[in-house]
Amino acid sequence: MWLKIPNLFFAFVIVTALTLGGCAGNAIGSSSTDTNLAVTEAAQKTTDKKPTDSTQAVSVAYNASESFPEMKDLPRLEGKATVVITVGGSPITIELDGDNAPITAGNFVDLVQRGVYNGLVFHRVVRSPEPFVVQGGDPKGNGTGGFIDEKTKTERMIPLEIKPKGAEQPVYSKTITQAPVLEHKRGVVAMARSQMPDSASSQFYFTLADLAFLDGNYAVFGTVTDGMEVVDKIQQGDLIDSAKVTAGADNLKNGGK
Repeated sequence: MWLKIPNLFFAFVIVTALTLGGCAGNAIGSSSTDTNLAVTEAAQKTTDKKPTDSTQAVSVAYNASESFPEMKDLPRLEGKATVVITVGGSPITIELDGDNAPITAGNFVDLVQRGVYNGLVFHRVVRSPEPFVVQGGDPKGNGTGGFIDEKTKTERMIPLEIKPKGAEQPVYSKTITQAPVLEHKRGVVAMARSQMPDSASSQFYFTLADLAFLDGNYAVFGTVTDGMEVVDKIQQGDLIDSAKVTAGADNLKNGGK
């Protein structure tokens, strides 16, 4: 399958499909910033991935607050949580992994509890030339927006958060070349972002196939445990009826801030 062959031709096909399928200038992006290079870089890196000492990853994680000082105030999920997203009257059950992606999962749970996703559109669905992603969560509905905090009147952004296998803590604010704990397997949920690592906000995507070339470049934070057949039927323009936390709400810290 072409997604498993890391060369520039297929990277070009992916970028072209995404650009034409949604807002121009965005790949798996969450702002108006051009993200084509981010996807191209992701595909290229699969040709020369080398294992990195996990202790190096841990040291980077401990220094994360220096590059993203707001991180200590962000919502954080300590453990697991379950969210049910209803589309066209049919439920999609997602298990969120706060053990391996606490900030990313915590941000998502907080937005669900605020009702941010209710009524939002899936603005990008890419199934051709091969199954790729279903993307939504943009309050603007066109792939250029994110969550605006009513208190600060600014867009909340979260750092790129990826935990390498063998590491005790996630790496923040940078892509990695080592294998992550949470891989881009079919049915996972991950955060969209622009070319800048720390630019994810509210946009998320479901993977429609195994997408190993995205590993280490985008933050996976959950898995569809039931209702993948619903995801497979989502069309561009379909709405999220509702999103609700059905378990693990007590594991959210700093929510509502």
